[in-house]
Amino acid sequence: MFKKILIANRGEIAVRILRTCKKLGIATVAIYSEPDMRSLHVLEADQAVFLGGSTAAESYLDMEKILGIAIEKQCDAIHPGYGFLSENPLFVNKVEQAGMGFVGPPASAIEMLGDKVSARHIAEKAGVPVIPGGTEPLADFNAASKAATQTGYPLILKPAGGGGGKGMRIVNSPEELQQAWNGSRAEAKKAFGDDRIFIERYITRPRHIEIQVIADRFGNAVYLGERECSIQRRYQKIIEEAPSPGVDQPMREEMGKVACRLALQAGYTNAGTVEFIMDEAGNFFFLEMNTRLQVEHPVTEMVTGLDLVEMQLRIASGQGLDLKQEAIEIHGWAIEARICAEDPERGFFPATGLVTRYAEPSGRHVRVDGGIHAGSLISVFYDSLLAKIICWGKNRDQARRRLISSLNGYHIEGVITNIDFVNRILNLEAFSRGQLTTDFIPENFNGAEAKEPPPKEHIKRLAMAVTLIYHCRNALVRESLKPMISAIGSSIPQKDLYEYRVKSENDAFRVIFRGNSAQRNWTISINGIDYDVTHPPFEFYRRRLKLTINGQTHRFIIRFAGNFISGSYCGVNRVFEIYTPREWDLAVHMPSPAVRVSDDVIRCPMPGQVVDIMVKPGDRVYKGQEVAILESMKMESGVASPRDGIVDEVRVKKLQTVESGDIIVAFAKEPS
Repeated sequence: MFKKILIANRGEIAVRILRTCKKLGIATVAIYSEPDMRSLHVLEADQAVFLGGSTAAESYLDMEKILGIAIEKQCDAIHPGYGFLSENPLFVNKVEQAGMGFVGPPASAIEMLGDKVSARHIAEKAGVPVIPGGTEPLADFNAASKAATQTGYPLILKPAGGGGGKGMRIVNSPEELQQAWNGSRAEAKKAFGDDRIFIERYITRPRHIEIQVIADRFGNAVYLGERECSIQRRYQKIIEEAPSPGVDQPMREEMGKVACRLALQAGYTNAGTVEFIMDEAGNFFFLEMNTRLQVEHPVTEMVTGLDLVEMQLRIASGQGLDLKQEAIEIHGWAIEARICAEDPERGFFPATGLVTRYAEPSGRHVRVDGGIHAGSLISVFYDSLLAKIICWGKNRDQARRRLISSLNGYHIEGVITNIDFVNRILNLEAFSRGQLTTDFIPENFNGAEAKEPPPKEHIKRLAMAVTLIYHCRNALVRESLKPMISAIGSSIPQKDLYEYRVKSENDAFRVIFRGNSAQRNWTISINGIDYDVTHPPFEFYRRRLKLTINGQTHRFIIRFAGNFISGSYCGVNRVFEIYTPREWDLAVHMPSPAVRVSDDVIRCPMPGQVVDIMVKPGDRVYKGQEVAILESMKMESGVASPRDGIVDEVRVKKLQTVESGDIIVAFAKEPS
């Protein structure tokens, strides 16, 4: 076994690898860039070395710097994690030439399977079902047009040289082909330095199922069950689970066997994932093989009891698999939610900032793979993934409910995240029933807003929680202002009933409290329905709240915003106005404040770098037209005009770094 390894990565995956190394007694060396100086992986490693720079190219993609540090620190091996250099065959060769082990597959396997055309040929040789379509990159648009006619519509254009959804285009008719072809080639060239494109038949409403395989250097390979990864947005996975609600035992065995055949055909060793798509009839087809550890590997670990990082390290050090296929069993269910720094309410634009408050959920069957803590800086330079919350249950519904409860208590301040969005997904009926496809989000959401309204009971509980906080804070103030009274004689009777009117959006509630804060036990009436509520001792300005409502535990995140209180629960995020009955009578007669929106400029919706500007002074633009492209956290996003108008001034330049709120374009004043 290795004595010391360098972890050529950052964030949650670096922390994940560190913890297994500590368990095995392996010394660790972390590397970090300037924005990551206070990151968790830096604090937890035995040694941490500063790479310098801010961008990935200056730091985590600089092979020579990383190799130099590994040699200087006398490391036996390098673990690449995922992303960055994990699937770079040149890096693998350099590591091995320097006399160190690479914790991953050989360079030859990465190269063959990283090319989608080559991977398809290997799959066909191994007898793995493949999607109908061409097997060779297309030379030009004429070749693409002929191939499209043969394949049939709908079809999908795919880059040969990379994955992650970049460069993919779905084409529903011949009229759409030319524009899609041009866009696909341009994006693939920029992302991978390779504009080769091939065509496959597009499978409508598929499931995305993947098989975890692991192989040693002695010709042994096993599969560790499947993962359901259909909940995606822009081809990026959001929620994953193991096993899949759409796969039975015979199908699991069939998919596992062909996945192992593919790995052996490619000469693959170490951990890898074979991805399939499944049509509505239950037929599955090879998609690609990821030649590294997957982000979602924890769900497999939780249902098998295995440590995949430990298995990776043992195989990379030359040990053989000591695990037989028949010994691998799936126990219970696990579901994972990815927590990302992004703003769902603003088109999922990446979010940045300094984490000012941080509290993770915990529990016997709750696991958090995180890379942040209070004080972590979330910058524009890297992927938006902050953490993963994984929960296990005896069955799928128990795992789902545990994950919902964990997300209800997960508290991050200082940077906007998608916690409420992923929690809302878990609470939808379609998810609960296991009706999952890669179209799940567009079918169930308009942007960040679910088409299915939240259950009224969720909003009631949230109203109860924010009103309780409001009431107890006011009770403390009342107590502090109470005049001193004589200890002799009659006392002032204590009031034991309090009434409020609570409003949020179109929902209004009459809330009545019976009890007192000292006993921490209440009967709370919401629109005439009584609930028995207890709570632990709490500070009246606390942001996390746990209530026992009719014997069931519920967690809430509370935020104070001036005279209002907002709260999050089960994916519902609401702002509440709370009044006494007398205040309510006055409030209903007050006009709503007018909101003035300035639309004479287009402002930057997020921090990032200007990739392209599509307008110039004097151009007429129309509402919804893209005026610029910004890159942030490895993702490009268009900035659209909020209205029709004539461009007076463009205030940014290509490659300029911009902050959220910076003016991109100013409109000219038009004659009235």
